[in-house]
Amino acid sequence: VQLQASGGGLVQAGGSLRLSCAASGRTLSTYGMGWFRQRPGKEREFVSADKWGGTGTSYADSVEGRFTISRDNAKNTVYLQMNSLKPEDTAVYYCAARISGSYYNDAHYNYWGQGTQVTVSS
Repeated sequence: VQLQASGGGLVQAGGSLRLSCAASGRTLSTYGMGWFRQRPGKEREFVSADKWGGTGTSYADSVEGRFTISRDNAKNTVYLQMNSLKPEDTAVYYCAARISGSYYNDAHYNYWGQGTQVTVSS
């Protein structure tokens, strides 16, 4: 499956962005999906995922209550709605698809999008 992330940009603190991750080649309904980010000078970190088997969603503590992951299987697209953005949310955001394994562990993801830059100004 090929993943194409989009929707990043420059936004002021307190603003919102919606990231999209469009898939081609395979239907996303057979994959667990996740969003990760890499902040400047830091390692890639887990942001959000829908748990395997549609049993729910999970968020990093730092984004809980502000970000929402969702998917539209008809459009073969996963979204990350980001509200109340903070300067510390500035990062390159990646979507990824996994066949199995832990949703919070990036090593368990099989396919990755190219990343989209989100910059939040203070």
